[in-house]
Order: sequence, then structure tokens, then C-alpha cells
Amino acid sequence: MIKIIVGTNRPYPLSKDIALLYQDLLLKKGAKSEILELKDLPHDFAFSALYQNNGKNEAFNAFHSRVKEGEKFVFIVPEYNGSFPGILKTFIDGMNYPNHFRDKKCALVGLSSGVGGGGIALSHLTDIFHYLGMHVLALKPKLAKIEENMSDNLLTNRLYMELLQSQTEMLIDF
Repeated sequence: MIKIIVGTNRPYPLSKDIALLYQDLLLKKGAKSEILELKDLPHDFAFSALYQNNGKNEAFNAFHSRVKEGEKFVFIVPEYNGSFPGILKTFIDGMNYPNHFRDKKCALVGLSSGVGGGGIALSHLTDIFHYLGMHVLALKPKLAKIEENMSDNLLTNRLYMELLQSQTEMLIDF
């Protein structure tokens, strides 16, 4: 099963809409997936579940177990201040070491309100995943000016849809 990670803890993020769209594209190709939202992490997990507290927060442990089961991942990554959200980095830091991402595969989708589509954020995240031994799919759609390219929670940009469809096919074969 492919795990789709919504890479923010903001309420009602556009990232969730993209995750739902991505899940639908995977389902149409016969691939099962599960969406995991970082907003569902325990609010204090950075202090109660990491480092010396590893394994002590039952709510984080349950979320962590769902992630551990994945062999392939999709990270929907909004751009925050020229990179990706801090909650995503903290979540990655909360994975056991040696981490559960080693030798697994992932696809990255960036989105931003600006013109970059989260390209720098995806670059930063790619570097981290390479360090952790995760294989990152080369095609990384960058959905720029995301608010202008969505209507009624649907992506209206044809090129963006084609890129996501191509990426889903590549991820399934990856």
C-alpha cells in the first residue's frame, strides 16, 4: 500500500486536496493507498516522542507504525518560507534510527502560492531522503500558484494533471 503524506499540520490545507486527487489517480490505476496527515500527530510529539522519549508516546507510536508499513510513499509538500514545513522535518526526525525510510521509494509533489511550485523545498527534502537511503522518483511536479489552479477543491491546470498522472504511473512501476 502506498502511503500519501500530507506534509503540513495546517487546518484545511490545499495539500490535502492534492492528496485526495493523487489517491484517486492511484485507485484508477489499481493501486491502494492511505492518506496520513501530519495534523493528526500528537500536538506535543516533538517533546514527548523524540530522542530520549522514543517509543513513549502511544499516539505517535500508532502513527509511526502506519508509516513503517509503507514500501512506497508520496509526500505532498507545501512551500513554507522557501523550504518545507518544520512539522515534516520533525516527523522525519521522529522515525527510528536506522530509519524506516531506508531502501524504500517515494514521489514528491511540491506546491506553492508563488511561482516556484516548491522547487527549493523539494530539493531540500530530496537531500534529506537521499541521506536516509530512500529512493526518490526523478519526476517531481511543482504546482505553482496553486490557488489560481484550483476550483472547488479540484485541480484545473491540465499540465499539472498530466504531470501527476505520469508520476503515479512511474511510482507504481518504480
